[in-house]
Amino acid sequence: GFCPRAAGHEPEMEELVNIERVCVRGGLYEVDVTQGECYPVYWNQADKIPVMRGQWFIDGTWQPLEEKESNLIEQEHLSCFRGQQMQENFDIEVSKSIDGKDAVHSFKLSRNHVDWHSMDEVYLYSDATTSKIARTVTQKLGFSKASSSGTRLHRGYVEEATLEDKPSQTTHIVFVVHGIGQKMDQGRIIKNTAMMREAARKIEERHFSNHATHVEFLPVEWRSKLTLDGDTVDSITPDKVRGLRDMLNSSAMDIMYYTSPLYRDELVKGLQQELNRLYSLFCSRNPDFEEKGGKVSIVSHSLGCVITYDIMTGWNPVRLYEQGLYEQLLQKEEELPDERWMSYEERHLLDELYITKRRLREIEERLHGLKASSMTQTPALKFKVENFFCMGSPLAVFLALRGIRPGNTGSQDHILPREICNRLLNIFHPTDPVAYRLEPLILKHYSNISPVQIHWYNTSNPLPYEYMKPSFLHPAKEPTSISENEGVSTVPSPVTSPVLSRRHYGESITNIGKASILGAASIGKGLGGMLFSRFGRSSTSQASEASKDSIEDEKKPVASLPTTTVATQTLPHSSSGFLDSAYFRLQESFFNLPQLLFPENVMQNKDNTLVELDHRIDFELREGLVESRYWSAVTSHTAYWSSLDVALFLLTFMYKHEHDNNAKPNLDP
Repeated sequence: GFCPRAAGHEPEMEELVNIERVCVRGGLYEVDVTQGECYPVYWNQADKIPVMRGQWFIDGTWQPLEEKESNLIEQEHLSCFRGQQMQENFDIEVSKSIDGKDAVHSFKLSRNHVDWHSMDEVYLYSDATTSKIARTVTQKLGFSKASSSGTRLHRGYVEEATLEDKPSQTTHIVFVVHGIGQKMDQGRIIKNTAMMREAARKIEERHFSNHATHVEFLPVEWRSKLTLDGDTVDSITPDKVRGLRDMLNSSAMDIMYYTSPLYRDELVKGLQQELNRLYSLFCSRNPDFEEKGGKVSIVSHSLGCVITYDIMTGWNPVRLYEQGLYEQLLQKEEELPDERWMSYEERHLLDELYITKRRLREIEERLHGLKASSMTQTPALKFKVENFFCMGSPLAVFLALRGIRPGNTGSQDHILPREICNRLLNIFHPTDPVAYRLEPLILKHYSNISPVQIHWYNTSNPLPYEYMKPSFLHPAKEPTSISENEGVSTVPSPVTSPVLSRRHYGESITNIGKASILGAASIGKGLGGMLFSRFGRSSTSQASEASKDSIEDEKKPVASLPTTTVATQTLPHSSSGFLDSAYFRLQESFFNLPQLLFPENVMQNKDNTLVELDHRIDFELREGLVESRYWSAVTSHTAYWSSLDVALFLLTFMYKHEHDNNAKPNLDP
């Protein structure tokens, strides 16, 4: 039952009626009906959201009347028409005229009065002087009172609620972690998450409307609860340019806190506890989430990416420092003593000292083993992270300064094991000054491969990201010299060719390989010249058997590649007649000759093919056509929250697990 709190006739009944709180907005908010307030469930909000009970609505706009007036009208209506059958058809003409029909009942309010012409024909009139004058004039002109100045009211909303109005079941939750600056603008992460949630709703309606599941975004506000140094930094801040200094203390100071061994653990524990609290709270309110295999992803921004990464991996510089000191101590203990004459008693005592140190070392190793096993048994987070999205992230710089260097495999495990997080994705704007790439930390030659460009949200039938071929940022940079007896002056070399625009990221690897090979065709010296000379002799009609044997020898180590489409373009010809065949022969074996184009940076397999990543990690937003790079450098770091492109990208990977069992299309380029 509902007890009208604004009527004021029976205040003692409010204490007797126990009304459960009502979940609204997909379970993100709760409504206290007795207090008339709405408040969020998963985060704190200072401003209370007022809630009113809508009973009487204005015709046309369907806006509810103020609750006090609505309650008074409702009580008067029930006293006159209780027990009568009300028409339930909402498709009737609600604005039909009632000319010539007198009011059967009237009720006076403070500034208005209400006339009932029938049970379902109710009109509200203003008692202001100007309204009375206008009403008198129009009635003398022959118009009715209702049609001249009355506002029709409806009891109940125009549409009835149905079971289909219930939101879809949440099968994927996303924790949104903020970076620096939260102290300066408390509640900013809540607003940013609301913008991201709104953008995701638009994308879901447009691209994922056929899904019966739902992705929910929850803000993780971890900064405001931390004490850190209290107000010590504020007390030592000079008063000159105080506004700028306070802004730096509230934003950039978080980076110094995190690099401090004294306060770092407090930041890590603050975020870790908040993540676990939100997950436990969500599971308690959605008991079927874990049973039905619900998934959890994390979207972190700026410094939040580094803290989240350290929580998942358990990286702790203090522990590493202690381990380094322990290893140094062991190394010093193993050093041989001075080779001098020692008495029997001194040597005996030294032997006992060695035995004691060896025993102490064994005990310390067992203690370290117990600590390590206890850490592995109790993970930092109560959930497995499905996707870890980094936005505007400096994580690569932190990892590089910690000694992470490129490896020889294309696995994500080199920086983040798959058993901890299934997928790592790094999103950044090309002009974001805080963002850095992660792929070159796994394979060095990916520094010359452009990141994957994120699709625009309004792109029709975009190519799936897993089928997008990598492309080079710049062709080979080796200096070349043109031989005098070579007549291929029209062939552009990789060095003399203009660098392709950064916005378009050049062509695919195959096409740039063609340009590089055409440039190598004009080289008269070196490995490229010899290769092309041998291919040229093999293409003539008067080739010898020795040349054929050499061609067969060169064919053997070349691995077969999938058939690729040859670009239809006019090829320059030379007097030697070898260019056509050499072009297509070397175009096929481009990936098998990486040392010709990139002798220093590439990592090769045993069959001399390029080592590729298991899956791409770096994804870059597209620049606008009229976008100023200088202005973007200022605004791009905070432009991810409301981006529809980012929302589509996030949902694409979150809904991806539902399509894994379907047959993948054949998109061989």
